[in-house]
Amino acid sequence: MGFMIRSAAFGEGETIPRRHTCEGENVSPALDWSGAPPHTRGFALLCDDPDAPGGVWTHWMLWDLPPTAAQLAEGYSPEAGVKTGTNDFGRPGYGGPCPPKGHGPHRYSFKLFALNVASLGLKPGVRRREFDAALKGKILAETWCMGRYERK
Repeated sequence: MGFMIRSAAFGEGETIPRRHTCEGENVSPALDWSGAPPHTRGFALLCDDPDAPGGVWTHWMLWDLPPTAAQLAEGYSPEAGVKTGTNDFGRPGYGGPCPPKGHGPHRYSFKLFALNVASLGLKPGVRRREFDAALKGKILAETWCMGRYERK
């Protein structure tokens, strides 16, 4: 089957439950993965919205997840050593789907990167540009799952 990630909260391409959005409790969905390459030394996770009116909107960045990790619980709060960045809402951690009302459905990709390093060497709170730069040359494999959400 290869490297794959999924969420128990929604199926591929299905609607993300309100609970995981700005209109609900705004908690991250549970995620689990399998099939990482054998030499994986760590993971990083990114959630973004490519349909945002001003360009790609970053909802969540996590890194320095250990190679033994295979899931994130709903409402995940970083454990010791795991770091989180500042999302485009200007806050650390997860910021759920919150597209403009009447803008139609948006796609939200949860991308998981298997890395050849245990640490990206980033301090908590960095923005997307630093996160993307730190990933360069360190990705062994990448997988994603996608959900949709629309505010009416």
